[in-house]
Amino acid sequence: MDALLQIDGLHKHFTLHMQNSAQIPVFSGLDFSLMPGEAVAITGPSGVGKSSLLKIVYGTYRADSGRILVSHEGGVVDMASAAPREIIAVRRRTIGYVSQFLRVIPRVPTLDIVAEPMIERGACEEKARERARTLLDRLQVPERLWPLSPVTFSGGEQQRVNIARGFSAPHPILLLDEPTASLDAGNRARVLELVAEARAAGSAILGIFHDEADRQAACSKSLDVQRFAEAAHG
Repeated sequence: MDALLQIDGLHKHFTLHMQNSAQIPVFSGLDFSLMPGEAVAITGPSGVGKSSLLKIVYGTYRADSGRILVSHEGGVVDMASAAPREIIAVRRRTIGYVSQFLRVIPRVPTLDIVAEPMIERGACEEKARERARTLLDRLQVPERLWPLSPVTFSGGEQQRVNIARGFSAPHPILLLDEPTASLDAGNRARVLELVAEARAAGSAILGIFHDEADRQAACSKSLDVQRFAEAAHG
């Protein structure tokens, strides 16, 4: 397929098992595609399921039905039905994900956290560390913090470490969940530069940007998920 990501007829609901198995509909009949070098902004009101869509694409949440076709190493993987080992392989080689929160193992140095995705992809350790240094410096994470674990960093510092990790290794598809939120103007501009560079290299971006100016600067078009949420509530 030409698209790096193709979603067909996606349906999703959540079951609240601790609340008498109440059913919470999320999407119904969601369709869209993502091409190389394209950046699509997921839009819609708060609580409509924007972050949930990213997690479904990444395989953190399972879809109820539909297909999530990812172009992966010369083939196609349906993330809606893939086995766990296939999902792990797609995450390692094809789909990068910058979430809202940095989750790391305590005591692992920041430099190692940022370099890890590159080492997993087969880069030599020194090249991976050099790329990590470049990104951390670019995102203004102080060098004195690089040997330390980011668990005690400020929220903004953790976010920048998370972004550096997400952009360290090239991914054909990159999922971004509010990457510019809570950053100052200078660091927002640096993140948007990283997005533009990834697109120029052929990566496809699917992201959430609450700031309209950031969204317009980063993305070529938008996907309004509200109508698919309304269909689910139907």
